[in-house]
Amino acid sequence: MGKHARSIDTQIFERIKRNTVGRVFNARDFLDLGSRHAVDQTLSRHSRAGRLRKIARGLYDLPRIDPQLGQLSPNSDAIANALKSRDGIRLQPTGAHAANMLGLSDQVPVKIIYLTDGPSRHLTYGGLDIVLKHTTTRNMATAGRLSGLITQAFRWMGKDRVDDGVVEKLRRNLKTSDRAALVRDAAYAPAWIARIFHQLVSDNQEKSSDGQ
Repeated sequence: MGKHARSIDTQIFERIKRNTVGRVFNARDFLDLGSRHAVDQTLSRHSRAGRLRKIARGLYDLPRIDPQLGQLSPNSDAIANALKSRDGIRLQPTGAHAANMLGLSDQVPVKIIYLTDGPSRHLTYGGLDIVLKHTTTRNMATAGRLSGLITQAFRWMGKDRVDDGVVEKLRRNLKTSDRAALVRDAAYAPAWIARIFHQLVSDNQEKSSDGQ
């Protein structure tokens, strides 16, 4: 191994230790330090040496260690973010996972499903089962935004389970900057969910007026 390779090895691992415990990363995160080939080789060497954990092709992490449980499994959203970065795709959490992210459900799904504008695929690591399902452009129109997360959570919950308590919980956590986006994105949601978007915004505006 030459001087240049050793330098890349050191820089990459120092950056990982400093910034990425628990984060899943790929070669693109380090291309400012060297060529793609050099970075790939460095990550592979660290993995073979046991300093990094290989999760899937081109995806690695520095595992979190719990004093009682030992090495923890990677976080599903960390894996999803790494896939987005590696493949240049968009992902939208769905189902119980979307509801859990919004604080609307305590259920932790065994299978975590993301909609994507990229190819469908299935990734299993340890106790994680992650599915990417290719979908239409319309379904991905609000990917990565609060409206997309709410839409997918409500689809999973069903209209009958989205009561006033659920709406109130969302309204309390709604930021001012979210209101215009919800109104704009209502066009992409099913009619009953679009009505709730407008209700959330209306309730928030009324509360702001009452406090003046």
